[in-house]
Amino acid sequence: MKHVHLFPAFLKIAGRPCLVVGAGAIGEEKIQGLLHAEAEIRVVAPQATTRVQAWAREGRVQWEQRKFRPADLRATFLVVAATSLPELHEKIYKEARRRSVLCNVVDDPEHCDFYYGSVIRRGALQIAISSAGQSPALAQRLRKELEQQFGVEYEGWLGELGEARERLFSRPVDPGRRKELLHRLASKSSLQEFRRRQKRRSRVSVPK
Repeated sequence: MKHVHLFPAFLKIAGRPCLVVGAGAIGEEKIQGLLHAEAEIRVVAPQATTRVQAWAREGRVQWEQRKFRPADLRATFLVVAATSLPELHEKIYKEARRRSVLCNVVDDPEHCDFYYGSVIRRGALQIAISSAGQSPALAQRLRKELEQQFGVEYEGWLGELGEARERLFSRPVDPGRRKELLHRLASKSSLQEFRRRQKRRSRVSVPK
C-alpha cells in the first residue's frame, strides 16, 4: 500500500451538511460520530437500524428511505459511504471527487479523502490516532494504551485550565509572564495537585 502523507486537523463541522449513505451497524457508528460533532446529517438508505430510526424520529438526523442518487451530494460538505456494495462506493467516491466533496468509504483506504481515527475523549481533550488505513488494529491498541495514561480526571482538570486561561487573558498581564503561568498550570505537578484535591473531595463526600 502506498504511503499517504496526511494533513492532521480537527474540523469544526457543527451545522455543516454531511451525508451518510447506508444506515446499518457501521453507518450507525459513523452517524454517531457526526452527531457528536453537531453536524447537520442526512442519511440515505433503504433500511436503517433501530437506533438510526429513533434519531430520525427525534429530528437529530434526516433519513431518506431510498437508494443513493448523485444529486444527494449537492451542497454537501462531506460524505461517508457505509454500505456493503463496492460498486456503489466507487460511484459515490467518483461523484464526490467531481463535486469536490470530502469522501470516506468505509474499509477502503484507497477511496478516502479522510480517515476516522481512533479517538480518546476526555471532555474538550481529544487525542486522535491514525494509521492512514494501514492498520486500524494498531490504532485501536494504541488508543487503549492511551486511555490508561489519560484518565477521566483530565476532563475536570482541562475545565479548570480553560477557566484559568480566561481569567489570565482578562487581566493586564505581561505576555511573557502569562505564558509562563499557563505552562505552569498545565504541568505534571499541577495535574498531581488536581488529583489530590479530587481524592480529598471524594473522601469528604462519602456518606458515613
